[in-house]
Amino acid sequence: MSIRLLLACAAGLSAATGAGLAAPADPLNPDVPVAPPSHRSAFDGYRRLADPKPTPWRQANDTVERIGGWRTYAREANAPPPDAAASAAAPPTHNAPAGHGGPDKP
Repeated sequence: MSIRLLLACAAGLSAATGAGLAAPADPLNPDVPVAPPSHRSAFDGYRRLADPKPTPWRQANDTVERIGGWRTYAREANAPPPDAAASAAAPPTHNAPAGHGGPDKP
């Protein structure tokens, strides 16, 4: 960097800080007016979640009976995941780029 460019930058910086900008207020001066403090709670606009309405026990029992009773729930719990059959039939895929098959593969 040339010395002229450096001096021009320094002169522009001193002119910008000295002229046109107001000096900051003295923080130790008690007579300087300040804006009143403000506070905004993090909970402003918060909406509490409502508890779900409980199902009457007779209605819950009727629903279980309608879908097949406890045996239906037992079958669902022991059934394989829906995508397990598709993934067992398809061979595993290898997404590595060519030449990155591992230490024993080119």
